[in-house]
Parts: sequence; C-alpha cells; structure tokens
Amino acid sequence: MSVSQAVPNSRKVIYDLGSNNGDDIPYYLHKGDLVVAVEANPSLAEGIRRLFAGEIRRGLVVVENCVLTADSSLQLVPFFVHRSNHVLSQFPPPAPDVAGEYLEMALPARPLKEVFSEHGEPYYVKVDLEHYDALILEALFREEIRPPFISAESHSVDIFCLLVTSGKYRAFKLVDGSSVSQRFGNHSIKGKNGDVRYSFPPHSAGPFGEDIPGPWLTATNMFKLLAYQGLGWKDIHATQTEEPDPLCEPKLQVRLRWTI
Repeated sequence: MSVSQAVPNSRKVIYDLGSNNGDDIPYYLHKGDLVVAVEANPSLAEGIRRLFAGEIRRGLVVVENCVLTADSSLQLVPFFVHRSNHVLSQFPPPAPDVAGEYLEMALPARPLKEVFSEHGEPYYVKVDLEHYDALILEALFREEIRPPFISAESHSVDIFCLLVTSGKYRAFKLVDGSSVSQRFGNHSIKGKNGDVRYSFPPHSAGPFGEDIPGPWLTATNMFKLLAYQGLGWKDIHATQTEEPDPLCEPKLQVRLRWTI
C-alpha cells in the first residue's frame, strides 16, 4: 500500500531527512503546512525542539529523533557522531583511517515506510543522510513514494541514476551547497501567502522547486553539467510537475591546458 493510499493528506508535508541543527526548517515553514524533521543525533534533535517549540505546539513541525533506515527489522542501531563536526555524523561505519574522529552511539531506528505512513504523503523530500542517501532513495521508490519535488546530495553518481531510473523524474536542477548563502541571500521565494524575501544561511540546503532560478534541465543536460562540475557538496533536485527545456544546455566554459 502506498503512502498516499494509507494516509489521505491534502497538506503540503515537507520531509527534512537529515535536519542537522534545523537550518532549513524556517524556509520549509514558508513552503509547507507541516515539516517533518528527521535527525538521529539526540543533541541536535533536542536543539530543534527548543528552537521550534512554538511551531511544534501548533502542529507545524514534528521532530523524529531516530536513525531512518531502509530495513524494517532494525530497532537499535550504531550511529557515528563526529566529535568536532556534527554535519559529518553518519549511520554507515566510517572508514578505518578516520574512525577515531567519531563517537559510536546506540540509537533507536525507525523504518522509512513507518515514518512516511504516520505523517502523510510528501510534497517535497530533502535527503541529506551522510553516505546513506542512495539506500534511502532506493527505499523511497521501492515503497512507491515519489513526491512532486525531491533532492539528494550528489556525492555518488548513484543518486542521479536512481532519480532518472525511478520512472517519474524528467526535469532536474543543481544547487551548489558551498555557495548557497552567497547565491541566495535576500532571495525571492514563493511562500504560502505570496512572494517573500528570504536569506539562506551557510550550510543550509537552499531553495527547492520553483524557487531555484533557471529552467529545468533534461536528464542528458543534467548529466553534462554533473560531468563538468563534478560530484560533491551539490544537491540534485528533481520534479515530476515541470517539463524540462530540451533546448537549454548548461553553459560550460572550456578549460584549456597548455603544456610546453
């Protein structure tokens, strides 16, 4: 049974998978009726609860302090919290050469299907789960969860391949994470009550959907852009509500290397 069949929901529900310290939540509150913030790190989840206590009381924000998993059999799992940089915390075990930089914690797990069934059909899903994005995307699509808008970090080419082969997404945009606060400072966004100006903080995911300027690219042209810019701290955005512009190719500057 799909999420849309299980929970009839006319609200715009935004899922922030990997909320970290909640930097993206103020923007999502402009865009949706409910923000489901999923964060494994207990201290960060508690910080979100304090920061958005009013919104939580009004039913605008829900905090899920759990390790989101693709495996419904898991209940308590090891999670690795980075000792000095919380954005690097992750569910998969870290590489042996950096394992000393992490603190292992046993944390409660919740299967993806259960979380989505509880809170309703998604309007937008942001996937930012360090080194676990591809498995979560696979689980989303396996459960027939394909929201109108979705994004995931492109540290692996698997992310783009999964979006393309999902059968629903034909239009794409790319947001560079390192330049979000510079590119989208005092940026015009389409809020629930009309256009507003919004400044995205550093380390936030930035805008999604129609708030990202420029035309939507075809899969072929997005592949060209990724091949030129490379993978890394970049979010691939995909939609099934817009048609891509087949005539719009990414502007790629030719890099010439001279040898003498």
